[in-house]
Amino acid sequence: MATKINTVARVRLTLFLTLFLKLFLTTLLGVWMLAGTVAAQQKPEDIPDAPSATRPIPPPPPPSPRQEAEDAAKAQTAPNASGDGVTTGSKEMPRSAPDSATGKADQQPAPPPMPPVRTVPAGSVPKDADTGQDLYTISRPVNFVVVPVTVKDSDGRLVGGLQSRDFSVLENGVRQKLTYFTSDPFALSAAVIFDIGMPDVGLHKVQQTLSALQGAFSQFDEIGIYTYSSSAGRVAGFTAVGNQLTAALDQVKGYTGENNGPPVTSGPLGPQGPIINGMPIDSQVNPVSAPPKIARVMNDAILLAARDLAKRDRTRRKIIFIISDGREIGSTASYQDTLKVLLTQNITLYAVGVEAAAIPGYDRLQRLHLPKTRALVGYTDILPKYVSATGGGTVYSELGKAEIERIYAQAIGEARNQYTLGYSPRSTIGGYRQIDVRVRRPDVKVYAKDGYYPLPTAR
Repeated sequence: MATKINTVARVRLTLFLTLFLKLFLTTLLGVWMLAGTVAAQQKPEDIPDAPSATRPIPPPPPPSPRQEAEDAAKAQTAPNASGDGVTTGSKEMPRSAPDSATGKADQQPAPPPMPPVRTVPAGSVPKDADTGQDLYTISRPVNFVVVPVTVKDSDGRLVGGLQSRDFSVLENGVRQKLTYFTSDPFALSAAVIFDIGMPDVGLHKVQQTLSALQGAFSQFDEIGIYTYSSSAGRVAGFTAVGNQLTAALDQVKGYTGENNGPPVTSGPLGPQGPIINGMPIDSQVNPVSAPPKIARVMNDAILLAARDLAKRDRTRRKIIFIISDGREIGSTASYQDTLKVLLTQNITLYAVGVEAAAIPGYDRLQRLHLPKTRALVGYTDILPKYVSATGGGTVYSELGKAEIERIYAQAIGEARNQYTLGYSPRSTIGGYRQIDVRVRRPDVKVYAKDGYYPLPTAR
């Protein structure tokens, strides 16, 4: 009985498992068939293919009519380049050409408009003879006059803070309209001239101050070194403050001046042989010894430096700084010709008078113009004339080493910090043009060049 019951139970369990398995398989088959039906109904373009290294990405489908309608509606209210709405009515905004690679209308922003191109008339620009290309040049009027001006108070101090309205310039008595004004400092092109024909004592004093002279210039300046005695020469061309300038000044330190005292032409120390009872031993004829001819070519030295300065950059202030006892004799160049070059090239001359030129009242004594004295010692009043005519002020006259060193810094500082006026003259007919600079301030001294020589008109 028990065995029969177990057999029936196993049959029922087997039947239950069979039915359950059949039901499970049937359900699984139904789900699989349903998924296949959904996949078959989905559009192929909704599921993009995976990228392939051998097959290019297919182009996107063209927009549907509904999408085109929406794009047209948006285009009717889109702002244009100026920010205003575009009125298109019922027309669709034009599309750019379809891209050949993608087949899609590519909306590209419009490029900005080209600026207007202005050309010069044909034949108005010169051409290069070698390349045939046009050469463009910047023209500058040759009749533009630049006037450096120094203004000092009654105590000799520089007056600052002046404006263009404080100045007035008269040329040949006619007031000129200022078109340029600045009080900014300028870099210098300075030609320093040493008189090595002065007595050796005075030259040695000057040689001890050369370090202070070099220290008075800045790193933006350029300095040329010149000397003169019986002839003028260039020691070093224009160079900045540095080793080359130091080497040139060291060379100046090795020069020696003239012997002190008048030349000996007779007596026991004269150039003739021994004399007994007033008669020479070796000859029956008493020889006549003339003093050696003295030459101090200051004009030639200034002219040499001025010609070199004329080749320097126009943006620099050009000065000549001369250290001398003021004697001039035997120059090939005259004072008038040399001064004309200085005024034409806008060069200002500053001077330090040493030895005889530093004696108070010495320049007034030389104005007596004694013919016999001038034949022996030459002119001694030319140096103040150069300084006054070019606007350098006065000759700085000092005897001591410390005073000379102080003058270096003072004179070069004044040259660098001048007021600069500019104007175009109403007339350039004629030769020398006289300039008169006036300042609307009481108790001031104005130092400027007396005039200029206009440059010839370029052809």
